[in-house]
Amino acid sequence: MLQEKNRATLVGLLAPVCWGMSVGLIRSLEEVFGMAQGLTICYVIGMLFTLFVFGIPHLSKYSKKYLFLGVPLSVICSLCFTFSLQFSAGGRQTLEVGMVNYLWPSLTVICAVLFNHQKARWYVAVGFLFTLAGLGLVLAGGHGFHPLEIAGHIAENPIAYGLAALGAVAWSLFSSASRAWGNGQNPTPIIFGLDALIFAGIFISGGLEAPAPTWNGFLLCVAAGCVFGGAYAVWTYGVQKGSMTILAIGSYFTPVLSCLLGALMLGATLTLDFWQGVALVVIGSFICWMATREEKHVTHGRPIRFRRRAAAH
Repeated sequence: MLQEKNRATLVGLLAPVCWGMSVGLIRSLEEVFGMAQGLTICYVIGMLFTLFVFGIPHLSKYSKKYLFLGVPLSVICSLCFTFSLQFSAGGRQTLEVGMVNYLWPSLTVICAVLFNHQKARWYVAVGFLFTLAGLGLVLAGGHGFHPLEIAGHIAENPIAYGLAALGAVAWSLFSSASRAWGNGQNPTPIIFGLDALIFAGIFISGGLEAPAPTWNGFLLCVAAGCVFGGAYAVWTYGVQKGSMTILAIGSYFTPVLSCLLGALMLGATLTLDFWQGVALVVIGSFICWMATREEKHVTHGRPIRFRRRAAAH
């Protein structure tokens, strides 16, 4: 049988598959059902899904630091990610915004080094620079890696790109907080409940216009709720009890899945520069993981021991 750490790691690796669908699902949900009402239903379903899987959370078992500092970071990430997609212009820009958010795998490793006493080699910085270079290519808009072009491209929609970056930082800090203060507890139902309350408040206040609800839109909400609920639940379980670095490397392929699925769902055309940037983000994240990988010293066979002969009297 698998040890608990290995089992938790394998379960956690399901999260990147679910997250690969997130950009396309959220954007489609906003267009078909409206952001506020759609995500309210989505997060309620996600909360019910995680309550069914993990049971009712016992708040007495949570540390105050985790409840009042860790959990809000995840809520901030959800809000930033969702609103970044809402403010994006659609198509390629939506996928670009999603790629900014996918800085979080390498940032997770950096946070593990800074806050969780994870040992790392010097080239962790090289890996992080690779991810930034890849992100630069993605944001270049097909014009090559030119800083002024990239800055101008970001200036076209700074709110969307800025929110995506803030969401990446918040999620990385949440992962570190889960490791340090989680005490083996899974706060996913709490997080989804808070998200649902926030978006319900936005919907009731009439802050965002919404199209008329349809059955297709409702079914999309159900699917999205199950996908998001499952992703959050298995990731939190994985980072608390599994190998954080293996989960990080598995998550590095989320951008590839996200771009493939998002391009199909949103009908976006992606250039060679875009895919080269995605590849650099994945490679840079892999280098970050390599820099934190622990070396195992293997001994072959048992050492030979010689007995001393008793001295003759």
